[in-house]
Amino acid sequence: MPWIVGVSGASGTPYAGAVLRALLAAGESVDLVVSRASRLTLLDETGISFRDAHWREDLTEWLARGADGKPGSYDVDLSGVRHWPAGDLAAGPSSGSYPSRGMIIVPASTACVAGVALGLSKDLLQRAASVVLKERRPLVVAVRETPLNGQTLRHLVTLDDAGASVVPTSPAFYAGATHIQDLVDFVAGRVLDSAGVPHGLYRRWKGELGGGGGTRAD
Repeated sequence: MPWIVGVSGASGTPYAGAVLRALLAAGESVDLVVSRASRLTLLDETGISFRDAHWREDLTEWLARGADGKPGSYDVDLSGVRHWPAGDLAAGPSSGSYPSRGMIIVPASTACVAGVALGLSKDLLQRAASVVLKERRPLVVAVRETPLNGQTLRHLVTLDDAGASVVPTSPAFYAGATHIQDLVDFVAGRVLDSAGVPHGLYRRWKGELGGGGGTRAD
């Protein structure tokens, strides 16, 4: 069964790229939903246009780049990915009878958080998240915004009460980050921890002070 991955319009497309690469590296299947707003963010942050008719080529170019934007940094195999247009409300993930392991929204904008918390289902991303919640499947929401106002905080509490895991995209520094990709990978790793997906994206805390030392997990 696939993980549904929704990419909303918040800044943070490198987080989505790292999560997608790690899911595929772990042998997981992915159903991908890229919102209309996120395509503008992706174009602004990477220069890549994401087109439904050419999603495979565009996704390959996106995932091959590291957080520094350098092309060809990663080899990508998309055989485990299925793409669903964001406007297709008849898509598989729109129904509770469609099998999935759960859903990850990364990054999650405040508009996306509000839509899911209120059950608006204005596009496939929000509808799929609502389905995952009603079916009591895991939902991980990697919210990317600062500062957070009271309304958004209330929406996040609503999602937490509904059983979702709220993961702020807040990198830590004890893992010995020496590069922007290390910080991105830490956040992606914590997202995957919440989903229960194994990975080696960051050095885990072992209760020993001074263990960072600029080293990364292999």
